[in-house]
Amino acid sequence: MSFKKKLVIAFSIVIVLPLVLGMAVTFMISRLMVPEVSMVSPRLTRIMLLSIIIILIITSVLLTRWLQASILRPVDHLNTAMKKIRDGNLEYVLQTDEEGEIGELYRNYEDMRLRLKESAEEKLENEKNDRELISNIAHDLKTPITSIRGYAEGLLDGVANTPEKQEKYLRTIHNKASDMVELINELTLYSRIDSNRIPYSFHRINLGDYFRDCVEEIGMDMDSRGIELNYVNLVSQDTLIIADPEQLKRVINNIISNSVKYMDKPRGRIDIRILDEQDSVRIEIEDNGKGISQRDLPNIFDRFYRTDSSRNSAQGGSGIGLSIVKKIIEDHGGYIWATSREGDGTCMHMVLRKYREKSNAAQEVSPG
Repeated sequence: MSFKKKLVIAFSIVIVLPLVLGMAVTFMISRLMVPEVSMVSPRLTRIMLLSIIIILIITSVLLTRWLQASILRPVDHLNTAMKKIRDGNLEYVLQTDEEGEIGELYRNYEDMRLRLKESAEEKLENEKNDRELISNIAHDLKTPITSIRGYAEGLLDGVANTPEKQEKYLRTIHNKASDMVELINELTLYSRIDSNRIPYSFHRINLGDYFRDCVEEIGMDMDSRGIELNYVNLVSQDTLIIADPEQLKRVINNIISNSVKYMDKPRGRIDIRILDEQDSVRIEIEDNGKGISQRDLPNIFDRFYRTDSSRNSAQGGSGIGLSIVKKIIEDHGGYIWATSREGDGTCMHMVLRKYREKSNAAQEVSPG
């Protein structure tokens, strides 16, 4: 019930009810009294006044109790609930079936409480993720730094006393420094994802030419690691997409880096396939590594999710790589998912729209 209706009822109780009851009492007394009005008039007056006073007292008591139950008590409950919020207790629930302003206040409080609780839980989760990220980054930076320091000391101490050893030491230092740069770049991109400020420079790209260059670049690294790299392109040579070449290369390198990181076969294999799907293309990158359990598979693109904490701690990894991949693909208007079987390997599937030139005839007949 609204405050307006309650005020109308309260006004009626205060004004109308005493008047009606007073008239009723007066009528009853007048019917019972003897006809000699002059003799009983003072007595009648006293009785009427006493009756009106009693009626007013009863009315005031009833009205006070009603207002207390319908307005003051709910407001007091709401005040208690707000104090709980002030003290950080977000579990205090206010429930009511009442309509009107009181009911709306209760529902607004519940909406506010749930939003604050969600925000607080999200803040705690972000703080936990940030701590985990810092721990992972510190671990991942410490490993290459230790290697760089060790190999540099080997060069300074003359341990690498042949040109071949010196070249090996210098190449190792170079590779470890490159790993550090990649990790820092990943962290920088992560901060941009949070603020939705990933820098994109979209261009029309010939899909076949682009992936042929990528495969040639990646192939040299795979040969040095003893991993077989296969490439199949089943789309026409003139297939175009709209993409940022650098960010798309980041996606490919990140996926392949994960495949290499968790490769457990003596002879590793990575297959890259480009498939035609009429208005779009599907890019598949499949490996024969450890694979991912069906329990973990739906969560691998979540930020900071790691399928095996102990294994990832040993292998390195910030836990944000695949979330960056998903973000970049979605910003390109595509989507990505994974299929996997433990022990057999994992396949990443990415779908991107083709770019098609609109002919003049199509533009003339196009609606709008």
